[in-house]
Amino acid sequence: MSTKPRPVYTNLNVFADLPGYRLPVAGFVSILHRISGFLMFLLLPFVIWLFDTSVSSEVSFESFRSAFDAGIGFVPALLVKLICLALIWAYLHHLLAGMRHLRMDVAHAVSKEQGKSSAIVVLVLSLGLTLLLGAKLFGLY
Repeated sequence: MSTKPRPVYTNLNVFADLPGYRLPVAGFVSILHRISGFLMFLLLPFVIWLFDTSVSSEVSFESFRSAFDAGIGFVPALLVKLICLALIWAYLHHLLAGMRHLRMDVAHAVSKEQGKSSAIVVLVLSLGLTLLLGAKLFGLY
């Protein structure tokens, strides 16, 4: 009877081992879920300002609109739009990945293939919807 040797586990050397490590799609989506949540938290004051200026009065709404046309102070309008595009992606990705995680929690039995396919669906939908809404944000339609 031959027994195969037990694997030896060693500590991970970040600089030597990580560049060659291939992260599965589900792991990539999970990391992006955390990044998108952090990005939304980081930009929360900007979101609150956008909401406040858009609903306070007609004058403040015009300053809200001018932020996308002329910028805010020394910040150019392109940068404001790019920040909003990042927020759009963060919200969409976080929402879809969160729904994916909830579905996996409810199902209790998720195979590796189901995890991979649902991760691909999350990536495709979040990026596709971001491109669609980004095209609207930048005035392409």
